[in-house]
Amino acid sequence: MYGYAGKILHLDMSSRKSAVILTEHYRSWGGGHGMGSALFWDFCKDKTITDGRSPANVVCIMTSPLCGTIVPSAGGRCEVVGVGVGLHPVSWFTRSNFGGRFSTTLKYAGWDGIVVTGKADHPLWIDIRNDEVSFRDARSLWGKDTWTTQQEIWREVGAEQGTKKAWREIRKHFDEGQTADKPAVLAIGPAGESLSCHGCLIHDAGNGAGQGGFGAVWGAKNLKAISVTGTGLFSVADPAALLQARFATKEKYATHTENPDLRAWSFLAKPFRPVLFSAPPTKNRRPQACQGCITGCRARYGVGYGNESSCQETSWYLSHVRRVFKTPAEITEVNLKAADIVQKYGFNSYPVMAGLHWLEHLHEEGILGDGRAIPSSLPWEELGTLDFAEKFIHALATRTDIGADLADGWLQAALKWGREEDLRTGAMHFPYWGSPEHGYDPRAELEWGYGTIVGDRDLNSHCFNQIFWDVNIHFAFGMPMRLDAREMVETVAAKLSPYIKDRPEALDFGNANMYSEAVAQLVRWQLHYCRFWKQSALFCDLRWPNLYNSNTPDFSGATASADAGEQVFWNAVTGDRLSFEQGIELGRRIWNLDNAIWVLQGRHRDMVRFAPYIYENRFTKGEILPFYFWPCRDKDGTWRYADVMGRAIDFDKFEEWKTIFYRLEGWDTKTGWPLRNTLEKMELDHVADALEAVGKLGGKPHE
Repeated sequence: MYGYAGKILHLDMSSRKSAVILTEHYRSWGGGHGMGSALFWDFCKDKTITDGRSPANVVCIMTSPLCGTIVPSAGGRCEVVGVGVGLHPVSWFTRSNFGGRFSTTLKYAGWDGIVVTGKADHPLWIDIRNDEVSFRDARSLWGKDTWTTQQEIWREVGAEQGTKKAWREIRKHFDEGQTADKPAVLAIGPAGESLSCHGCLIHDAGNGAGQGGFGAVWGAKNLKAISVTGTGLFSVADPAALLQARFATKEKYATHTENPDLRAWSFLAKPFRPVLFSAPPTKNRRPQACQGCITGCRARYGVGYGNESSCQETSWYLSHVRRVFKTPAEITEVNLKAADIVQKYGFNSYPVMAGLHWLEHLHEEGILGDGRAIPSSLPWEELGTLDFAEKFIHALATRTDIGADLADGWLQAALKWGREEDLRTGAMHFPYWGSPEHGYDPRAELEWGYGTIVGDRDLNSHCFNQIFWDVNIHFAFGMPMRLDAREMVETVAAKLSPYIKDRPEALDFGNANMYSEAVAQLVRWQLHYCRFWKQSALFCDLRWPNLYNSNTPDFSGATASADAGEQVFWNAVTGDRLSFEQGIELGRRIWNLDNAIWVLQGRHRDMVRFAPYIYENRFTKGEILPFYFWPCRDKDGTWRYADVMGRAIDFDKFEEWKTIFYRLEGWDTKTGWPLRNTLEKMELDHVADALEAVGKLGGKPHE
């Protein structure tokens, strides 16, 4: 099988035994999320569990055929699936994703993924050196942060850190082969050890699987870390075609660093830009990327802190820091050091950005603090300082102070504290499944909000979100748009095969269209595209899909193109003849398997509802900008960029939209459960049988 190592590793933590699963048995699922969902279905005997800390939970860490190759922005991603921690009212079967070099190294060691079952009786770490797999005692590592854990494992596996000979040769561990790479280690920190919902998985300095609470899942299994060293190889079907597609990406679709078009750097058209989140390289910093990427959205700094962090973890504390510090140098230093804090604790900073504003509100109202209704001895008067950030994250990661209540979820803590009213007023910006807004309010950016509420966690898929950034940044800085609203939607819609190809009305988020069949099809396209191309083939979320691109004469992006489309890379690596549309159909199959798992966990359409403030309050204040421009049609059908703030979601109309969505998906519109004929068309007869056995197959009489 081209692109595959051929084996999946099964780690039974209870017996401390490993076994081999043949990849060919799961080949039809592609890789990544698809394979992970199928493996979860087969290995998780109790799919009704609603908390990922259960010993019955199964967690899969999966690669794809593209991992370890030179496919742009797809060679170094890794997908994690299993029942999560901290969601509300149910911690759904969910996912997370991280980059770096772990997936590549795992492939070089001869493994396409790892399935972890059971629970060890004391902390362990896993030592993988090609085919040699050992369960190692981790009691001396328990309590250590993620960076220290990795450093100690590096010393254990290889040479002493800091020597010139470090990692030059570790041949003594292998029958054959050498490597200059230090082991790729994925680890948890104190947050995961305390079983906090904030626990995540950290690889190297700044690659993290944040959402889902998988740090707590590992902590519950007494799994501290997995270390991988690999010296093997795998084959691709057509190396020449792979090189040609990569060159086409670089020459045609990527920004040329030696002669950049600065207008393209303003976010327009999502080209493959270098250094998205870090500043352009200087003598004091340089870009850093996941394995095989041509972009480099992370940075390494000469100052030695903030290295490899990017995006949200470098800004979770920003608004508070700005109140205390005034110079750019001071603000940058505190932000980067705050990023290092969450990386070391193995802490998911994503919910903290919205959550900390809510806690600050409670403190200012006299509700939270020392001797108050919600007791907290944290120094809230020092909010914005690095010292407060350290103490706050320590409390949340170790279940001390208010961290004891927040460890099981932010919404759970709000209910315990009697703060249900904050979900009506919007003081607590957690609109779906106990998760916070991502900064893109569901009352404005419909595909993000709708896609999240019909799914399992914050969507965090930037397929169409680039439109927000491009349009609103141009308005904010008074720059003319290269594409007017009609040109924008027509260029994008040309890529949206098979559901809404050349149907630009799907991108109209105006009031008259927000509950339409076209918007339902847009949400379906994104969900199915992501389940395969992003989360199974493992193309990077921030690079793909490339729907429109300022580097091409007609602004058409690389997605689905004949020279550098997703399917071109997949086929060059695997030897398949998969079309772009067939990939989306495979994503639909994966999505349906996931939904079947949610149904077994207790999902019903009546649960698929936003927090009350989304229905009852108008969206009047953005977290990012004071306006939210999006392509919309006016009463005459003319396209323009319009501000979509100032509205709420109509409860009854959204219920009607859900019915449209379920009908399009082939699910029971009364329950949201799959129909047998839908599953059978996807060769998921066994899934239909399992649902029918417990009375949860759509279209059947049910309680």
